[in-house]
Amino acid sequence: MVKVDKPTQRLPKQQLLILAVCRFAEPVAMTSVYPYLPEMIQSFHVPNDKVARWAGLMSAVFSLSQCLTGIAWGRASDRFGRKPIILLALTCTMVSSVLFGFSKNLVWAFITRSLQGLSNGNVGIIRTAVAELVPQRELQPLAFSIMPLVWNIGSIFGPSFGGSLVHPVERYPRIFGNFKLLENYPFALPNLLISLLFLCGISAGFLFLRETLEEKKSRRDYGLLVGKLVIAPCTRKKPRARAYSTDESDPFLRGTSSEMSSPIVGSEIKPPKQTPGWSQVFSRQSNINLAVYTLLAMHSVAFDQLLPIFMHYPVQSIPDPDVHLPLKFAGGFGIDSNRIGLLFTVYGVFGMLVQFFIFPTFARRFGVLNCLKACTVIFPMVYIATPFTALLPTDSSRQGVMMVLMLIKGFCGIFAFPCSTILLTNSAASLKVLGTLNGVATSVSAIGRATGPALAGGTFTAGVDIGYLIIPWWTLALVGAIGAIPVWSLVEMEGFSSGQDDEDEEGEEDLEDEDDAKATGVPSTAAHSRHSSTAACSDDVFVDDETPPESAGLSRATSRTSLGVPRRHSLHLHRVASPIGMGPGIVPAGARRYSSDLGATRSGLGAGGTSYY
Repeated sequence: MVKVDKPTQRLPKQQLLILAVCRFAEPVAMTSVYPYLPEMIQSFHVPNDKVARWAGLMSAVFSLSQCLTGIAWGRASDRFGRKPIILLALTCTMVSSVLFGFSKNLVWAFITRSLQGLSNGNVGIIRTAVAELVPQRELQPLAFSIMPLVWNIGSIFGPSFGGSLVHPVERYPRIFGNFKLLENYPFALPNLLISLLFLCGISAGFLFLRETLEEKKSRRDYGLLVGKLVIAPCTRKKPRARAYSTDESDPFLRGTSSEMSSPIVGSEIKPPKQTPGWSQVFSRQSNINLAVYTLLAMHSVAFDQLLPIFMHYPVQSIPDPDVHLPLKFAGGFGIDSNRIGLLFTVYGVFGMLVQFFIFPTFARRFGVLNCLKACTVIFPMVYIATPFTALLPTDSSRQGVMMVLMLIKGFCGIFAFPCSTILLTNSAASLKVLGTLNGVATSVSAIGRATGPALAGGTFTAGVDIGYLIIPWWTLALVGAIGAIPVWSLVEMEGFSSGQDDEDEEGEEDLEDEDDAKATGVPSTAAHSRHSSTAACSDDVFVDDETPPESAGLSRATSRTSLGVPRRHSLHLHRVASPIGMGPGIVPAGARRYSSDLGATRSGLGAGGTSYY
């Protein structure tokens, strides 16, 4: 018996990079709206004191619309495959974003913003694709940190991109002075240029993204064929030599065997396909994870949206008669949007660095669940301390302490969301329901993202009216404390790689060859040789010298799992080729013949067979 060492697990970097390219345009499009949204609403002849209200409602409409279609996008990806649904969602988001830029009234803006939410279904689908690409728990922290990293990068560029390109005719008359269209639609240019990013993502996904849904991998993918033709002049990949198995137990013709020979791996009959039910989606651990994820989105997003309003609110002096420390005060920082933007830029860059360099190491060392528990405990403490920064005496001290609190909160947020995503992914009953589960997560978290800012804004207004600015922040602290309770009922489950320890993983290049063979219908030499060697190894059944032939046959039958895959035993035997008709000296005395693959062998010695002694 030849012992085969398990290859080192590798991250599918190319496919994750393609998913990142597909994902990048969405955060840029979503966050580019923030700088000019109040100005756009003012252009619709809305009074200044009503702008904040309509801006909040427009954000809520986006999240609520996303909630309505999150499950539908997930179910569609489970049925039709991840790749086509990702490309469709990207196309719909691109079109609705362009239409939003051409808004001329409040009704049109609300309709197109709602369409953006309805078509924004890639959050859960891409998360599902990452889970299917990387089922190994050891690699999940790094893999699941890539998409949040892309979102953070897009969130840094999006606001500056959108804020600098509105009113292009007035700001850049030499370049856009003759464009009448941009003069009539001053908010269209950012969305038109962002559509180019969408086209890049759609093109990359169509040409190079491989299907990750197991049931659809064998479908012919014409996009991959075109992608191979596109990159063929730029690559010099050496052709692989065809490898043959030298095992005498292999039949001469692939896929055939005699009645007494061992079943060939890969020839077993697959059970009929069963559509998973909702009971598999909503398991106990999945339900707890959904509750944790929703409450996390609720208070975390509300904090980020309330913070600029708090920092822009006028300063209240301590000697003011309406101030009664330590709880009754209603002042902010009184700083302008440029300073607030600088603080949030530092906040975003810090989050990006933590996401990529710190989170994977910490999650592997301390465990995903332990990191999530620690973060949920810290969140309420940060929220409780935030309003008291307004009582510091100088601008530099207020902004400095606030920056520290923002970085702590950002650190916890960077850890909490990927950890929650990993736990939710591993709680799925099977990969068949993972797309639906992530669609449900997108929908319920959208409810949290809609209600959180609305709750924070309403309590902020009420707190300012009665002189207690601590009310909105302590409300968020209460929500954070409630969200921390179900975390302690979570269990860090094994995920989908626990049953794959005996599978052969030859590295990223061989996996790509095999996927190409499935998607394009062209046989892969490497995959064929790997299948042959696997079949040869799996045909060995080891019994001791004293086992009678009848027992050997029984052992052979019972050593196979319900799926027809052999289970390797630890008992050792020597195996020799025993062609029919060969006399003493070739086959050792006492050898028992357990295989009779009749037909010519590759050595040309007549009918084949295998004996063990």
